[in-house]
Amino acid sequence: MTVSANIWQARAAMCELLALSFRYPEDKVLAEAIASGEWGEAADEIAGALGIDWTAAAAPGAAEAAALPDPDDIQKELRPEATRLFVGAPEAACSPYEGVWRAKAEGVQPLLFVNPHSMAVERFCKACGLGRPEGTNEPLDAVWTELELLEYLALRAAADAMDAAAEADVEAGGDGAPTEEQAAQYKEVGDEIDEFDAEDDGPEPGDVVASADLPGGSPEAAWDEFMAEHAKVWMPQFAEACEKDSRVPFYKQAASLLGAFIK
Repeated sequence: MTVSANIWQARAAMCELLALSFRYPEDKVLAEAIASGEWGEAADEIAGALGIDWTAAAAPGAAEAAALPDPDDIQKELRPEATRLFVGAPEAACSPYEGVWRAKAEGVQPLLFVNPHSMAVERFCKACGLGRPEGTNEPLDAVWTELELLEYLALRAAADAMDAAAEADVEAGGDGAPTEEQAAQYKEVGDEIDEFDAEDDGPEPGDVVASADLPGGSPEAAWDEFMAEHAKVWMPQFAEACEKDSRVPFYKQAASLLGAFIK
């Protein structure tokens, strides 16, 4: 079944929102989005566009999360909990790394970086023309990094879907010219793809891998492959554990949304 550009763009937006939700909150961007209600509104809108039966108001922890309207208070709550859940000392309460979850499932000692699953994710990223973000030195199988990869693939798929629609219009006798709304959508997607290329520290910075050279031969195939071989294998368990173990209501909400999206 052909997936429309609108759905691909909604998938990209969902991945972007979830990556922001689980990435360590160094600044107050997330806290301010929560306090203003922007996070919940975006989550509801994107979930609705994707036909996901989920609302921020009905999610676990929603009432408690709404009780903290000040971004400073939210930030003070988020940072220590993100440390406890995702960093930990000596062990994270809910590891954000695929390699750790896969190792536990296989009954072997989890090792960051040097495990077959982390290395497979790194190879996949390189095949997509992406590398470790500049200035970072963490495994690429973190939940937020994998979501950013999926965001990139969804944006590429959206751009290809718009190109295909224009070509189909020409074949049907039209001029292939986009409407004003379509032109704005295409520019938005293109700008977001350019942001990935500008921030990337991959093997060939600035050199975008052609769609036909992506894993599986297209962004859509690459998305399906990564979902099947990586995201769907461990993220549902991560989401369930995060929802159960978090002491902060927001992370329960975010984990519930991830679980609804990735299942």
